[in-house]
Amino acid sequence: MKEITFEYPEGLELAVQTTPEELRAQIRLMAALKMFELGKLSSGKAAQLAGMSRVEFFEQCGRYRVSVFNYSPKEMENELQADLQTIDKIKSKATNSGTN
Repeated sequence: MKEITFEYPEGLELAVQTTPEELRAQIRLMAALKMFELGKLSSGKAAQLAGMSRVEFFEQCGRYRVSVFNYSPKEMENELQADLQTIDKIKSKATNSGTN
């Protein structure tokens, strides 16, 4: 994995009440969450950046109120329509098989 180094204000870890190691982990997590939220990273790559599994990353998404569904309103509408059509097909098959 590559490394990025950047400067931050003296005493920042005290201001946010963390150790330098915790600050590093928090910055990685926040960067991963935001890039995932913006659609710049997949959940797998974001989890890697944050240094955790995808399951742990999804838990953090919930904690920080970042949706794990990166759909535009139109894409969401299309997905829901497809789901409703699938439900109708299943109901239709169940009704037809019950009358035989």
